[in-house]
Amino acid sequence: MSIHLDDATKLVADFDAALADAESDLAHLRDAGGDLVAQIARSAELMRWLFDGGWTRVGWPESVGGIGGPSSLRCLILERLALRGYEIPNHLYVLEVVGPAVVNHAPALAAEYLPAALRGEELWCQGFSEPEAGSDLAALRTTMRRRDDGTFVLNGQKTWTSYGARADRIVMLARTGTLEDRHRGLTMLLVDLDSPGIERRPIELASGKEELAEEFFSDVVVDESRVIGEVGGGWAVAMDLLQYERGTYAWMRMAAATARLNDLIGELRTTKTRDAAVVGKAYLRLAALRARTSSTLRALAAGEVVGAQTSVDKLLLSAAEQEVHDAAARLRRTEFLLDDAGARWREEWWYSRAASIYGGAREIQHGIIADRILNLPKEGAHGR
Repeated sequence: MSIHLDDATKLVADFDAALADAESDLAHLRDAGGDLVAQIARSAELMRWLFDGGWTRVGWPESVGGIGGPSSLRCLILERLALRGYEIPNHLYVLEVVGPAVVNHAPALAAEYLPAALRGEELWCQGFSEPEAGSDLAALRTTMRRRDDGTFVLNGQKTWTSYGARADRIVMLARTGTLEDRHRGLTMLLVDLDSPGIERRPIELASGKEELAEEFFSDVVVDESRVIGEVGGGWAVAMDLLQYERGTYAWMRMAAATARLNDLIGELRTTKTRDAAVVGKAYLRLAALRARTSSTLRALAAGEVVGAQTSVDKLLLSAAEQEVHDAAARLRRTEFLLDDAGARWREEWWYSRAASIYGGAREIQHGIIADRILNLPKEGAHGR
């Protein structure tokens, strides 16, 4: 099903009308304050409202509670949500990345577990990074061994997991082969985080919030039915998943950053500044990101494989987010540094510093673009 302008225009108009009708009921969800527990509670409430209205069911198959259609239309809804002053639900920043991979590679698993996540009843997280395996996923060491009864036993550690201390389930990679097998010995699976043998430790960010966590797995038993894709085929699933991390996730971050830039412009309308050009620079960064991510979303909706091209999306995203928050730090210096009103800007500024590292470091993305897109010679190579 292709996207028609009339479909998109009507959908956004209907969504705007629904938001207006529910203004009094949803107004408290515009509050961005409080600790992570409060944020997740607001996120779950908004998830349920969006699901009940059918808004976040667009683009998902009926088997998981969706109503079909292109996923790109759902992205337009989420952008509009952000521009109307609401936080995009925390639940979606993970679900929009891991959900499609579960649908594509484990449809029975998706039908059983995704509906509750789409309703906001469950929070999921993604377990890729380890102490010795960040951008190099093929170096991960968490092991997954099959027992005689067909179940698997997990041992190892994950770290830097978003919402890991609060999530109900984790979509994670584990090694079923040897370390020498690299990417050929990995398996993707869905694990309940209340399983015996799992210990979770929150990681405090510079902002003071504990959004990240590390997880320790000690002889954790996982049923074979929880495997996503094939045993030993986790690399292919991960590459499919990363397309959505660079596509749908990048779109949501773009929408959130655009809303924040609009907030900054609103604050500056009553003041005079000679540095307003930094706002224009941030706007151009976001425009470039939006154009690029739109192209990626259209390709994903058409079932195309975008692969290495998404490294461009990743670089544009980190640059745009940092530009927006640098503009706030420069234009609202006193408030940014000292006022309670600037606490949110400070928190987001700190988080934007990590944007060039998490999900694949900037240097790694430059290397992928050089090697796989531009076909440049390897560093140190000599030629005529």
